Amino acid sequence: MPTAPLRQSIRLCTAPDGVRLAFAESGGGAALVKVGNWLTHLEFELTSPVWGHFIERLSQRRRLLRYDQRGTGLSDWEVPQISFDAMVSDLETVVDAAGLERFALLGISQGCPVGIAYAVKHPERVSHLVLHGGYARGRRQRGQAESNELAGMMVKLAELGWGKDDPSFRQFFTSAFLPDANTEQQRWFNELERMSTSPRNAARTMDTLYDIDVQALLPRLVCPTLVLHATGDLSVPFAEGRVLAGGIAEARFVPLDSRNHLMLADDPAWKRWEQEVWDFLGPGEGMRSYASFGNLTPRERGLLELIAQGRDNAQIAAVLGLSDKTVRNHITSIFAKLEVENRAQAIVLAREAGFGTAVPGG
Repeated sequence: MPTAPLRQSIRLCTAPDGVRLAFAESGGGAALVKVGNWLTHLEFELTSPVWGHFIERLSQRRRLLRYDQRGTGLSDWEVPQISFDAMVSDLETVVDAAGLERFALLGISQGCPVGIAYAVKHPERVSHLVLHGGYARGRRQRGQAESNELAGMMVKLAELGWGKDDPSFRQFFTSAFLPDANTEQQRWFNELERMSTSPRNAARTMDTLYDIDVQALLPRLVCPTLVLHATGDLSVPFAEGRVLAGGIAEARFVPLDSRNHLMLADDPAWKRWEQEVWDFLGPGEGMRSYASFGNLTPRERGLLELIAQGRDNAQIAAVLGLSDKTVRNHITSIFAKLEVENRAQAIVLAREAGFGTAVPGG
């Protein structure tokens, strides 16, 4: 039978400075939070030739939470500030809005220093930290005149050519991110760049990223950490991955035989990446692998949360504003998708997968 399309639930929350942030949840099980990075679009990337396999595979074994960082994707584009501190604060806002208490954190590229800062600030909430293609110091913090000049050139290039119909400007960035991508993957990433943010925000974000420096935070990390980096990465040099891993006590470092900054489905290094990550994360706290949770609709996930809390049908109907018959129909559908026969089995399965943790009435 063909695999059902991955379902995700998109919601909005508001940062302390009023910026609305879009985040999405998919799958089921122990929570894995992917830190917002450059570039994403929650809806556009779901079935893409660049991110689609990545999202699907993670959602099969985890409750995956992703979000578009400020100024990009489905989050607000008109924002008062784009700064590193705001990026860390936005991560705090999103995980709190999702009701997560403890979770594994996945940082990719610039998401790595943001994840590091969060894990140092909230050590009790991060069970594992996975860092891929990341860095502790931005281009302007590496003590290289050539790197500083390149940073200025890339910011100017974004200001001039990011939003143009002609993709030649954006192809410069695509070639650095995905040098071994096929034509379809490159075309899609070019389009992602155009539709995920404005030229002004592209330049503002790059300008911020190039000044990041979290080297002083590395020795303060206390959670288990896995660092992966492509040996031929053209976007973030392999040497920066070594600096990152070398500064974190007992971090495991995995060199990947690839030139791509992001792991494509047809890249031989993808299978190694996936194996290393799952071996590192393990089965999860209170988690079993249930791909079927990814087939639940957002309404069914919300209803299952109430079932896992021990609510009866009448209480669920009152909370959700539904009729008793509609609640029964939803429960029948949930049981069929989870392949359980009764409510008790559903509650056990749901709680093992991380449901039922929200405070009733909260």
